[in-house]
Amino acid sequence: MKPEILLSRIRIVLCRPSHPGNIGAAARAMKTMGLSRLSLVNPKQFPDAEADARATGAVDLLQQAEIHATLQDALADTIFVIGLSARQRDLGPEIGEPRPMVARLLAAAAEGEVALVFGNETVGLSNDELQQCHAAVSIPTNPDFSSLNLGSAVQVLSYELRMAAFLESPPVSDTVVTPFVSPSATHNEVEGFYAHLEAVMTAAGFYNPAQPGRLMPKLRRLFGRIRLERDEVNILRGILAATQQPTGHGTRNS
Repeated sequence: MKPEILLSRIRIVLCRPSHPGNIGAAARAMKTMGLSRLSLVNPKQFPDAEADARATGAVDLLQQAEIHATLQDALADTIFVIGLSARQRDLGPEIGEPRPMVARLLAAAAEGEVALVFGNETVGLSNDELQQCHAAVSIPTNPDFSSLNLGSAVQVLSYELRMAAFLESPPVSDTVVTPFVSPSATHNEVEGFYAHLEAVMTAAGFYNPAQPGRLMPKLRRLFGRIRLERDEVNILRGILAATQQPTGHGTRNS
């Protein structure tokens, strides 16, 4: 697949950005590397003249940017998502360095829409936001001064994406199953499965929403280790639905 097509399937998602200038800097960083899909989740101030000024030639990306109330909305039709995190979380997805993670993102882009998610300038991604990602990436920095501006972080990973996309050899898929057996499940399909699973566990008395503990994050991490296919999500939800039906119904084999 042409590198330009792969890059066109990658959206850069900024969660709760607090400084409009950083939004503009991110847009400029993206455009210099051939990325054009910018999504903003609950920005504090946008549109804004400072964002336009910092974009310097990339104002068109700001004008085309999609604005969403929640991260789930921004990721609705994606099949693979990587979030930026400075550290490994107890129940977060696996974390890796930029080059192998970028290779995984590009491999998934050959199949459909993907996203690279950045958190708020002060606190980064929340645990709940990071748990909506399939994997996480960390940018190696000087341990004595690890603070990295949002626009700079977008620039580093956008550069890695462009370099990997234009390699002569295509990225190797991280999946171990036969490709294209079933399309990868979208973010909304996977989130629908998690909601269904939580409802069934609650009804069965296995899960108490008033005292949730770490059960759902652990289940998210379990299923997040693989990229669920649409057929697999349908099978899992079929099993869950069968437990909600009165006994005596026939079984279904796939």
